[in-house]
Amino acid sequence: MANVIEVKDVSMLFNLSSEKVDSLKEYVVKLLKRELYFNKFLALEDISFEVEQGDTFGLVGLNGAGKSTLLKIIAGVLKPTKGTVKVSGEMAPLIELGAGFNFDLSAKENIYLNGAVLGHSREFMDQHFDDIVAFSELKEFLDIPIKNYSSGMVARLAFSIATAIKPDILIVDEVLAVGDYKFQEKCKRKMSELLDDGTTVLFVSHSSEQVKEMCNKAVWIEKGRIKKIGSAEEVVDAYTLA
Repeated sequence: MANVIEVKDVSMLFNLSSEKVDSLKEYVVKLLKRELYFNKFLALEDISFEVEQGDTFGLVGLNGAGKSTLLKIIAGVLKPTKGTVKVSGEMAPLIELGAGFNFDLSAKENIYLNGAVLGHSREFMDQHFDDIVAFSELKEFLDIPIKNYSSGMVARLAFSIATAIKPDILIVDEVLAVGDYKFQEKCKRKMSELLDDGTTVLFVSHSSEQVKEMCNKAVWIEKGRIKKIGSAEEVVDAYTLA
């Protein structure tokens, strides 16, 4: 199988303000006067791995280990301080709940807005609209602003839009952690269908059992570095026993 994601020697360095600033104005003034001091935080260090087409590739690690930062780099949201990422194919990232949504707009309006963010035309979204609504089970709530939605309803909408288009690569970050059990199972079935069609999935979950169940390969990230990489079962077992 060909590689669809190649991460090579990726490092990510953040500058964190080391002092308390009471207002945006004070922050800007101190920044311009070069009176603002920063601590450097290395979120990722020399990360390298490859993902083959059709893999369900899991990322495990504690909160703050660097998993979400890595997903954002792969999705093109962040540019790494060092290293390269090559991605082949159309990507649907479900990284932050509600990213790409305007919470003051209705669900119907947000379906088209999110489609545009993902690079799809209105005509394309017209063709997929009924499928998105049917999968999300939100037909009665289409005209309600999504600021009135629960986190589970937002997750339903986001997942339904991202998977209706059959992406080459689907990035799922903790989306299955919200919402009811019935819809989580529906999402798992949909991901299995996509996998059967050749979609590659990058999957992050706090549930080690979900990673074992859904993934064939995994990487364990600890304090920004790769601790172990291999089959999902081996990696999860090592991580849970640590």
